Amino acid sequence: MLKSKTFLGIDFGAGSLKIAEFAVTPQEGLRLLRFGVKPLGLAGSQDAAREGALKKALPELLAEGGFLAKEGNLTAPGFQVFSKFVKLPPVDTSKVTQIIQYEAQQNVPFPLAETAWDYQILGSAPGGELEVLLVAIKSETVEKLFSIGEVAGLKMSIVDSSIGALANSFRYNYADQEGCSLLIDIGAKTSNVLLFEANKYYARSVNVGANAITQEFAAEAKLRFDDAEKFKLAEGFVSLGGAYEEPDDPKQAAVSKVARNVLTRLHLQVNQTIQFYRTQQGGSAPVRVFLCGGGSIMPYASQFFQEKLNLPVDFLNPFRNVEIDPAVDVAELEKYAQCFGEVVGLGLRNVVQCPVELNLIPKASLSRQEFNSKKPYLLAAAFVLTAGVFATGWYYSKVADARSYGVGQIKQKVDPFDQAKTKLEAEEARLKRELEEATQMSDWLQQRTQWADILVELRRILKQTEDSVHTKDSVPVGVWIDTLLSTEPTVNVAEEESSAPTARSLYMLDPILAKRYGLVPRGAPDGGGPGGQPGADGGGPKPKGGNSTNELSVVKVTFRAVNLNETANNDLIYELERQVKESPLFDPRETSLSGNMDRADANATTFTFPLNLKLKRPIKL
Repeated sequence: MLKSKTFLGIDFGAGSLKIAEFAVTPQEGLRLLRFGVKPLGLAGSQDAAREGALKKALPELLAEGGFLAKEGNLTAPGFQVFSKFVKLPPVDTSKVTQIIQYEAQQNVPFPLAETAWDYQILGSAPGGELEVLLVAIKSETVEKLFSIGEVAGLKMSIVDSSIGALANSFRYNYADQEGCSLLIDIGAKTSNVLLFEANKYYARSVNVGANAITQEFAAEAKLRFDDAEKFKLAEGFVSLGGAYEEPDDPKQAAVSKVARNVLTRLHLQVNQTIQFYRTQQGGSAPVRVFLCGGGSIMPYASQFFQEKLNLPVDFLNPFRNVEIDPAVDVAELEKYAQCFGEVVGLGLRNVVQCPVELNLIPKASLSRQEFNSKKPYLLAAAFVLTAGVFATGWYYSKVADARSYGVGQIKQKVDPFDQAKTKLEAEEARLKRELEEATQMSDWLQQRTQWADILVELRRILKQTEDSVHTKDSVPVGVWIDTLLSTEPTVNVAEEESSAPTARSLYMLDPILAKRYGLVPRGAPDGGGPGGQPGADGGGPKPKGGNSTNELSVVKVTFRAVNLNETANNDLIYELERQVKESPLFDPRETSLSGNMDRADANATTFTFPLNLKLKRPIKL
């Protein structure tokens, strides 16, 4: 741990870049020397634009804040970090690492060879199982952050996760709290839900963030994202709902309603997390709520959660037990204090033994840092060697002879290894070809049953949704598929850039395709297109441009459900959407509700709502 000088904590968030410089107090505590915040806008949450935004923002913020330290710790945003709590059976201590690595291979959603990952054993369950927090991030993501830091003249020691840093910050500042505490960290792209009690800790990241408010408001008000964000921060607030009168400004009214809708979705995820914590983790019900993160700054956010959760709500103060240097502008710090939970947690890693100690630094970055730290010694050695050569020039011929002899000896030893390497590379190439052939064969076999798998999965999701949604009057819940549509196969982007995708019923597919997937077109005899009219080549309609990729990647489904009441209907819709996004067959990022729900009147028996399903594995046509 660095205790002899100042150090930095850097939160590379999705919505903003936050930096604080700390020092160690004589009492082994943490002292804040200076801090800074710089918004990243929409670019901060977009993979393509994020690196460029950070390269510009980091040196600017370091210069503006007058930061002196050149070493520190960092954390990446929640949307780039995978985290999961797992329980391991009671095993011998020597086998724990092996079992956790197996769990990582099963749970981490990207290849482990391309991943920096770590774990923390949090304790034991009453049944003897080990409770483990597993976190992972793509090595490429960390390498980019390290590169950005190195260009700015910084050396990074620890890469932490946001939920780990928040946990350490909360424990350090609120160790005196009794009972279960709920911490809701509302970020730009994702939010973290954390629960703490005496000897327990649980956290979950959910894909609901404050950027959703800006994006939905921008679409409704027809504004650019930056303009919508400025208006939201300057005049936006969370609608209190009920009998409260709407503001006269239509933009204020719009952003307040959007904010309430987004926080309602977050509240649903919070409730599910609490329920899981109590039933599956053996935790207690929370008795208080703390809010933090940039999204919590919006006026009336605390009143919203107090109303929904029926619990006292306060804002997290990560500097509660941190000494503030007199040079710090306290009034300015108060504006952003609740956003610095991760930054304080990063600073604590250099001062005290923390409850959660994770480090996601890739091996390549660690090796490069070790090499850079040895550069001065290597340069000094090179200088001494050069001076020795010049000072002992008369001895050069003997050294050259000895070198030639040594090279010859080494070459004799290396040649057999070179031959073995050539053979090994040939075997590896042969193995690669066979593996590719086996993979192709496996793909062909899987494609034969892909439609059946999708339909069986939809049936399971509908059944699970009906079982999950209950009404107060015990009215039966029913939901089924009304129509099942597919998009046209993707066309060449260069030729069809302006054309919008069209959809058609799966039961109106080209007869050849329908026959392939076991479907009979309505009103179409065998061998003809829809309505019995063959296409130009005997098939159904084709996309324009003639450059189809012969893939179906999006299926549009209209569901019909029993009309209960507006609240129950909404619960059913969002529960179904959640179940679909958690399915291994569909991409949660592009699978979403589409269009408008059929708002049935109170006397209607049923209502419909559409959902676009983005297939993780497109169907080859």
